[in-house]
Amino acid sequence: MVAVSTQKEADTHIPNYPNLRPHLVCTLDNITLHADLETDEVYAQMVLIPSQDPDKETMLLPDAVVQNKQPTEYFCKTLTASDTSTHGGFSIPRRAAEKVFPTLDWHFRHIYRGQPRRHLLTTGWSVFVSAKRLQAGDAVLFIRDDKGQLLLGIRRANRLQTMMPSSVLSSDSMHIGILAAASHAAQTSSRFTIFYNPRQSPSEFVIPLAKYQKAVYSTQVTVGMRFRMVFETEESTVRRYMGTVTGIGDLDPVRWPNSHWRSLKVGWDESTAGERQLRVSLW
Repeated sequence: MVAVSTQKEADTHIPNYPNLRPHLVCTLDNITLHADLETDEVYAQMVLIPSQDPDKETMLLPDAVVQNKQPTEYFCKTLTASDTSTHGGFSIPRRAAEKVFPTLDWHFRHIYRGQPRRHLLTTGWSVFVSAKRLQAGDAVLFIRDDKGQLLLGIRRANRLQTMMPSSVLSSDSMHIGILAAASHAAQTSSRFTIFYNPRQSPSEFVIPLAKYQKAVYSTQVTVGMRFRMVFETEESTVRRYMGTVTGIGDLDPVRWPNSHWRSLKVGWDESTAGERQLRVSLW
């Protein structure tokens, strides 16, 4: 999809690109995964090639030709004030420690003490907290991959950012840049590059063509219809939210008519509706 979703809606001063269709069929030429040097936030760099006359059988491949193998064992914990104190350690839930932690090949001291007894990471943990500038509310993710290697990642809490990370563009710049690049690439059949940050762009704007076709042409949606959507929580668990379709219409009918991008207005059942988007796409 050409449209890009960020926490901030596209402003009206973003230029029009009349020759650019609201949806652009492309071939994924390359993908590279990165982590921001300042914040450790992950993002993907994708190189796309517009398809002028896509072959239906080639383009409509199954959604999951290649599936990334998920870690078999992992746990995630939101940090408490004690975890981020320079005088303390990182407290690990017992079941999580026993499931993931064998002998650690890390510069942390792993002990088991206290009343009630619990697993702790002590020596080395404060250095890690300081180096990563971790705060209470951030989350750490421990993963043991299929080779037995223990990996450690972080996920920062959603806070108002006073300074943008070096690798993340502003909302307006991202909108203008991707539209200009896509428009030029569509006219010249050349490659163009996009960046996807799952925290900054919560809606998928690059999806398999088969998934798009199925959602748009094989799904019947009416106002008042009940639906369920799956979301990943901050604890890396999956939650299903129920809602009702309250309206159907283009997000930007002037510049992107019939795009189907976030064309469904929805109302969520739970009081946490503020955490969910009030517009979603068919897919």
